[in-house]
Amino acid sequence: MNASVIMSTYNAIEWLEKVLWGFSVQTAADFEIIIADDGSTAETKERIDALRNLISIPIVHVWQEDHGFQKTKILNKAILAASSDYLIFTDGDCIPRKDFVETHLKYREKGYFLSGGYFKLPMHISNAVTKDDILNQRCFNADWLKANGLKSSIKILKLTASVFFAKALNALTPTKPTWNGHNASGWKVDLLASNGFNEEMQYGGEDRELGERLVNMGLSSKQIRYSAICVHLDHARSYVSEETWKKNREIRAFTKANKVTRTSTGISRH
Repeated sequence: MNASVIMSTYNAIEWLEKVLWGFSVQTAADFEIIIADDGSTAETKERIDALRNLISIPIVHVWQEDHGFQKTKILNKAILAASSDYLIFTDGDCIPRKDFVETHLKYREKGYFLSGGYFKLPMHISNAVTKDDILNQRCFNADWLKANGLKSSIKILKLTASVFFAKALNALTPTKPTWNGHNASGWKVDLLASNGFNEEMQYGGEDRELGERLVNMGLSSKQIRYSAICVHLDHARSYVSEETWKKNREIRAFTKANKVTRTSTGISRH
């Protein structure tokens, strides 16, 4: 396998299916999908099993019991389950454009991790996107999105930029190339060396903290937010809390101040 695509999910079957259809039409085919399932009910497994008969890409379902938001823990288990030496991370609510995997493979380089972004869709368009819209890539077409009620914004450049213009925007954007869980990739050996995600962290910067440790290890990052494209389906976030954000900010501050390269609460637990 050229790559293992790791995506997180939790009881969001309709969104997950849309994402899987996006990966079914990738221009690069030699990859596997690892679904990191943070405790979904049996209905999610049943839908994944049904989709295996319709999608040619190998799908591995890694599941753990529901004990609240434990995304970092299930992602570490998914890393261990991956058979490729190159790992692409996204979420089960981000539909990839057909060149998503190809772009990550194109820009991969030893000593680097890749930092992508997303284009967020409002709820009414998220619901309107069909399997056919994904297979035919209409959900990445600016005119189609505007016809379905998308408001005009400079952010639409993520979807409309040519290959050359996208490279220029990657170089010019003031946004730092951080590890973003919805669209990032790196070498498995580097993630293992960092001991993966810090399992003390719940929602709020847990992805960024991993990237900060990778930088402390001596890795650099490449910006591909205008080249590796995915559209983010809207959803509620009942798991967000200020207490968790505060704890995570303190962990990240410690990581930066002390140049931490390896978490003690990571992959080695498994």
